[in-house]
Amino acid sequence: MDWSAALPTFFITLREGVEAALVVGIVFACLQQAEQQKLHRWVYLGIFTATIASFVVGLLLNLGIQGLQTSEYIYAPVFKQLFEVGLGVIAIAMLSWMLIWMTKQARFLKAEIEGSVKSALGEDNKASWAIFSLIFIAVFREGLETAVFIVAKFQDGWTPVLGAIAGLGMAVLIGMLLFKWSIKINLRQFFQAMGVLLLLIVSGLVISALRHLDAAAIAFNQINPSISNTCGLENTSCLLGPIVWNLSGILPDRQFPGILLKTLFGYTQKLYLVQAIAYLLFCVIVGNLYFRSLNQPTQIQATTKPATNS
Repeated sequence: MDWSAALPTFFITLREGVEAALVVGIVFACLQQAEQQKLHRWVYLGIFTATIASFVVGLLLNLGIQGLQTSEYIYAPVFKQLFEVGLGVIAIAMLSWMLIWMTKQARFLKAEIEGSVKSALGEDNKASWAIFSLIFIAVFREGLETAVFIVAKFQDGWTPVLGAIAGLGMAVLIGMLLFKWSIKINLRQFFQAMGVLLLLIVSGLVISALRHLDAAAIAFNQINPSISNTCGLENTSCLLGPIVWNLSGILPDRQFPGILLKTLFGYTQKLYLVQAIAYLLFCVIVGNLYFRSLNQPTQIQATTKPATNS
C-alpha cells in the first residue's frame, strides 16, 4: 500500500485536531476551576456528537460521488467531475479561511473560550446545553473541514482516511500532553509550521480542482464530439491552455517520489498554463495574507493546569 496519500490528511487533521484539543482542554480547565466537574459529560457528548456528525457529512458526500460514478445517465461523468470541482473549491475556501482567520484570532482564543464558559455557567438551567454547544461547534468545524478535504481527495482510495485517523490520534496525544501532563509545547511555532505546510497542500487542491474542471469539459466533449475535434486529445486540454511541462517519463506522479510531491504539494506530471498561473496566484495572495497575519502578536497559549475527569 502506498502511504503517501495519507500524509496531507494526517497533517490537516493534526493541525485542526490540536485546535479542537485546545478548546476542549481550556473548557475542562475552566470547569475544574469553577468546580463544575459534573458538566464534563457534556463536553464528552459534544466531542462524540460532533465527530459522528462530521463522519456522516463525509459519508453523504462520498455516496454522492459514488452515485454519480455508477449512474447510467449520459451526463453523469460530467456531473461527477463538476461535483469534484465543487468539493475542491469548498475545501480550498474553508481551509484558507481557517488558515488566515484562525491565525488572526488565535491571540483571543483563550480569553474568548473562558468568557463563553463563564457566561454558560452563569445560566444554571442552560449551562449544560451551552457547554455542549460550545464543544460541538468547535469540534464539528474542524471535523467538517477535514471531511470535505478527505472526500475531495477520495480518488486516492481509503488511504487518506487512515492518515486522518493517525492525525487525530496525534492531536489527542498533544492535547493530553498539554492539559493532563502539563508538558510545555511551543504552540505558536507548531501552528506556524503547520500553516506553511497547509498552504502548500491547499495550493495543490487548486491544481486538482482545475484538472477536474477540464475533465468535465473533456467528458462533455466526448458526449458531444461535434463541439471540438481536438479537446482532450494527447497533451491538449479543453480549458487549461497549452501544456507547460510533461514530465511523465522523468518524474511520474504515480511513482515515488513524484506521488509524494503530488499528495503534499499538488505536483502533476502534466502541468498546463492555467493551472500554473492559478497555483502561483493562490500561493502569492493567500500566502501574503497568511504571513502578514503572523506578524501580529499572538497568544496561542493553553491553560496547562491538569483537569480531573469526572
